[in-house]
Amino acid sequence: MAPVSRTYKVKDVDMLVTSSTITESAIRNKDFLQTKRSIWADPFFDNFKNRIDTATQNHLGVDSAKDLREATQSITTIQNQSLKDLAELKVQVTEDFKNDKPRRDEILKQLGFTEFHKNSQNGDQEALIQLLFQFKKNLTPGLKDEIVIKGTAKAVLDTITGYADNLKNANVSQESFKGMRKTITADAINEFNAIYDRVISICKIAAKFYKDKPDAKDQFSFTKVSKALNTQPKGGTLPKS
Repeated sequence: MAPVSRTYKVKDVDMLVTSSTITESAIRNKDFLQTKRSIWADPFFDNFKNRIDTATQNHLGVDSAKDLREATQSITTIQNQSLKDLAELKVQVTEDFKNDKPRRDEILKQLGFTEFHKNSQNGDQEALIQLLFQFKKNLTPGLKDEIVIKGTAKAVLDTITGYADNLKNANVSQESFKGMRKTITADAINEFNAIYDRVISICKIAAKFYKDKPDAKDQFSFTKVSKALNTQPKGGTLPKS
């Protein structure tokens, strides 16, 4: 008998977490969606969400797709805020030291901006992690005072320094929710394929209903939701602090 093939290209856990996220969006918008499609009447979406959670627990060893998704979103929040604060700090350092370009360049290099900032802004999560840990390691008391004297608030530097450990701890929490990997059987893959097939149908139909509302429509794009939730660094590990 030929092995069962997956009908999706993302990891199993990413498919299930994305499907759970999309289903929760459907639940939030069900008053409108149910006026368009009678088969989606209660408890359609709730039952489907329970099916996803059951598959996640039984086949991946994860207690709940919701717990995993919330841990994943915590990482996303830290990443988004750290990128914002890093960009604000960089422009301050650039302007404050513009009359001493060698020193400006040296500071940006020491703190990780020169090597990692551009790629971080382009969505490279590993680069962001490397930047944050280099920032934490190289922001000596003397360098901190030098930057503060020029005009940057000390609290900004302290906040950015804290992101490295916050991101590391959030990543550990995410991994703990994944639990022990179970052997993926043909039955599991068949169930995963069925879940994926159903969520894609929900996406295609709901997206058409929201064709004039881009923000709502994006909640039913499997690709966009999956990309937003995919926060694992390329290397799979965090640098040691």
